[in-house]
Amino acid sequence: MRTSNPALNEKAFSNIVATGTDHMTIEGTANKTGILFLLVILSATISWNSGPLAGLLAVVGSIGGFGVALVTIFKKDWAMVTAPLYALLEGLFLGAVSSMYESVYDGIVFQAVGLTFGTTACLLAAYMSGAIKATENFKLGVIAATGGIAIFYLVSIVLNLIGFGVPAVFGNGIIGIAFSFFVVAIAALNLVLDFDFIEQGAASSLPKYMEWYGAFGLMVTLVWLYLEILRLVAKLRNQK
Repeated sequence: MRTSNPALNEKAFSNIVATGTDHMTIEGTANKTGILFLLVILSATISWNSGPLAGLLAVVGSIGGFGVALVTIFKKDWAMVTAPLYALLEGLFLGAVSSMYESVYDGIVFQAVGLTFGTTACLLAAYMSGAIKATENFKLGVIAATGGIAIFYLVSIVLNLIGFGVPAVFGNGIIGIAFSFFVVAIAALNLVLDFDFIEQGAASSLPKYMEWYGAFGLMVTLVWLYLEILRLVAKLRNQK
């Protein structure tokens, strides 16, 4: 069971033994994912309407969300508490960032949200129908691509700090748009790996708290996918 999502990688379920009769289920994980969605929407609404505080809330949400994510990954049995907290913090970040994009590109958030949900629904349907299978080669390919993107982003941050940006890749030209399409595709394919990992976790009768952990891991991928789609749509809007 491999996945490039650090919250749902192949080590996430190691050394976890279920006790009692209350085990992780796919339905339970889906329900808890829905709860996390509601929490994201709640806090995003707050930061969306925060006006001049949007920038501060974006920083608090991003740094706080990253910290809570790390805690959740290393303390999986805390996920019942940390997963909702992560959702609230990420909601603050997403609401503030979305508001900033919306102020420049009218209607972009509606487009990005629709594309994110549509992509997720299509991939879930394809996975459940067997049209897309999380084979070992598929997993290795997605993992390698995701790792490459992560390394590229880190290198780009360092280069920007020393005054050497990568305008062609992050700009609104053909290269920038092509790169964003590629990243969106890889982020979307990570959902397939996450669906597979959650299914395997339920089949292994893991402890009930792993439903919260599975929902948290899926939320990590969805947040990434939404942000990448938001960037892509903004680049496309700049072409008009």
